[in-house]
Amino acid sequence: MLPPPEGNVNVDEIRAHLPEEPNTFVGRERELVELRQVLHRTRALTLCGPGGIGKTRLALRLLAISAAEFPDGVWFVELADLRPHDLQQADLVVSRIAAVIGITEEAGRPLLETLGDALRPRRLLLALDNCEHLLDACAGVGRHLLASAPGLRLLNTSREPLSVAAETIWRVPPLSVAPPGADPAQVAPGAERYEAVRLFADRAAASWPGFTVGPDNVAAVTSICRALDGMPLAIELAAARVRALSVEQISARLDDRFGLLTAGDRSAAPRQRTLRGAIEWSYELLTGPERALFRRLALFTGWSLEMAEQVCADEEIPAAEVLGLTAALVDKSLVVLDPELLGQARYRMLNTIREYAALQLAEAGEAAVFLGRFRDYAIRTAEHSQALGMARIAAPWPARVDVFRRFDVDTGNVTQVLNWCLEQGDAEAGLRICAAVSPCWIVWGTFGEGSEWLRSFLALDMTAVPAQVQGAATVVRGQLTLSSDPAAAWSLGTEGLKLCREADDRYWIAAGLNLLAEIALHTGRIDEAGTSADEALAIAQASGDGWNEGYALGTRAAIAGRRGKLREAEQLATASVAVMRRIDQQWGAARALLGLGDLARFRNRPGEAHGWYVEALAILREIGARPEIARCLAGLGRVAMDLGAFEQARRHLTRSLRLSHATGARIGVARGLEAFAALTGHEGQPELAVQLAAAAAALREAAGLPPLSGAQVEAYLAPARRLGDPAVARLWASGRALTSEAAVTLALDAPVKPAAPAAGPNGESPALSVVGRYRVASAPPSSLTQREYEIAELVAGGLSNKAMATELSISHTTAARHVANIMAKLGFNSRTQIAAWVADRAQGPGRAGGPGEPG
Repeated sequence: MLPPPEGNVNVDEIRAHLPEEPNTFVGRERELVELRQVLHRTRALTLCGPGGIGKTRLALRLLAISAAEFPDGVWFVELADLRPHDLQQADLVVSRIAAVIGITEEAGRPLLETLGDALRPRRLLLALDNCEHLLDACAGVGRHLLASAPGLRLLNTSREPLSVAAETIWRVPPLSVAPPGADPAQVAPGAERYEAVRLFADRAAASWPGFTVGPDNVAAVTSICRALDGMPLAIELAAARVRALSVEQISARLDDRFGLLTAGDRSAAPRQRTLRGAIEWSYELLTGPERALFRRLALFTGWSLEMAEQVCADEEIPAAEVLGLTAALVDKSLVVLDPELLGQARYRMLNTIREYAALQLAEAGEAAVFLGRFRDYAIRTAEHSQALGMARIAAPWPARVDVFRRFDVDTGNVTQVLNWCLEQGDAEAGLRICAAVSPCWIVWGTFGEGSEWLRSFLALDMTAVPAQVQGAATVVRGQLTLSSDPAAAWSLGTEGLKLCREADDRYWIAAGLNLLAEIALHTGRIDEAGTSADEALAIAQASGDGWNEGYALGTRAAIAGRRGKLREAEQLATASVAVMRRIDQQWGAARALLGLGDLARFRNRPGEAHGWYVEALAILREIGARPEIARCLAGLGRVAMDLGAFEQARRHLTRSLRLSHATGARIGVARGLEAFAALTGHEGQPELAVQLAAAAAALREAAGLPPLSGAQVEAYLAPARRLGDPAVARLWASGRALTSEAAVTLALDAPVKPAAPAAGPNGESPALSVVGRYRVASAPPSSLTQREYEIAELVAGGLSNKAMATELSISHTTAARHVANIMAKLGFNSRTQIAAWVADRAQGPGRAGGPGEPG
């Protein structure tokens, strides 16, 4: 029996029941605070996680810091070395617990009953370590002891929950790591805030005294910790290799992590001496069907239940059993359950576990079969998503947005499949997938990634690839190349269109013609652009292809604008919006709205332009359309500049230029530099304005874009003429010599000189201007809706709220609310000001320049 405690509790004596920790305990401060709180609320706490995640060390530290709260001690019972074939499982567990606590067996009485009676009056914390291979026994013993001893708290570590009634399951997370893409220069000074880096530094210094993490090696150390998922055992094994390898060499060799990470502590249990041993321990406890699904799931970087059912199920694992087997793998800490996406649960494996599963898949001889099934699944789902996203299938806009969200989360899977297709020389499958996912590349501005995939596949043997597949892929490559190299895009578009005509693929013929029309427009060949756009429109209308119809109308609107036919341009852009809204493809509608915004700005209607840009921006942000967001922000910046709001203009233009530069869109960068040239001229920095204009001119020339007109160039140079022509020539030459990168840096990082705003015509404060014959506060760019524009025009016509309500078939209160909204947006306080603003919009003078072009 357990002897009663005497006198006060001696924490040092209590801690003697715990094994000595072999080295420094690193991190987990937040987890320990939370776990101490959980211990106060539950009687049975199980720390779950995969092998090597640090369950045992965390349990030992929790026991140590909680010792003072348990007068009768904290006790640690190691179960990993017990083998169930030696005795009955329950007898093994009970005997081990009794031996640790010091309970002796009574003749003729089960030891479990003796143990329960001995613990009944005591308040203690009992830890059972490594329960996963003795689950039923640990559950039964734990249940009995908890019922017998009300003062008992039970702490378990296991790769799988015990599933007893009183159990609280707490998943042990990996150590914190620096996020992907973190700048090493920013990580280095505060690297210690990442637990994984701290652990690596501590263990590496123990293996090689004097080792430190600093600017020279922090990138490699961070890469190691991230590649190893923040798994403590793996990090410790990697750190031990600094005795023989540099951290850069360790990082480079992690592709063979199971061969590399074998130099563990010889005093540790065998399963903790190597990375492979830690995972193999869990794998050997799986059933046959669990093992089969486990290794097949290595195909995915992340997956949904539906993906697993379609790709991994067969005669051995029926689709109906995939859910139960997946749940079992989650319970056994081999699969991680992630937050749901689009109403579906998502799963993944830690990288190290996934690599082990991939080895098992290869050893089972199943890799080729299931990678082939994964490829076929990817083709089916990608092509369905493309049809859905581009409105070839009737669906509401939210369903089309979901296409982009789904691709975002499955980008890793697409990369996995494309890599395999490339290795197999499967050009047709690779090209079909690329063409299907291309809208996502275009929307997000990842042009280089998509173009490189297509280049690689188009370089393979095309003999057996149908013309339709080749043609669509070649057109797509041209679309992806347009923003950086219009000449190459033209060649690709022409070649792709020829192949599409051979295959009589009407959708891609129209897409190819739209591409050629856009390239011709960008490069100043207006008549060619019109011919291609007209044919694209005719084909799309004849085949019921709303996307290409709306796109062609948008291009024709831009052509009309370039020809000075502004009324026609507005009608065509409005028609484009209508078509895109009819098919509920709001991305296409937003592109046309951008054209309307450019047109309104050109017509000296800043409030109207601002409204179109704001409306488009809301749509574009739904899908993360970076190139068009950049163009939209540039439009807002230009409007703010036109109104003298130079600080606001700089904010918009800065974000726009950064986005264009990040996507590699030379067209966007050139236009962004031109906008900054205009802005810096307004801000009183003529030298900078000349340099930026020159850099933009050089970039236009390199990209094959039309040069700036003489009038446009002179507008940028005019503020600097006072410096003298030789100085202007030197500035122009230095600007042309700048690389794109250097020019962007110059625009964004140059010191800002406060601009002196222009005074009004009567010398009044720049915050005021004259609108018509009424002196009013300068209206900020408005974001009026179409209905509010109608209301404003009726106000200008002298109609009362009641009369407007009758005219528009709306209620009197709705009309009044519209008027109030207009005043709030324009900063007005009277109907007279609204009337004057409308009159000014109708009679405003034109400006030099031209309406925008499609992005």
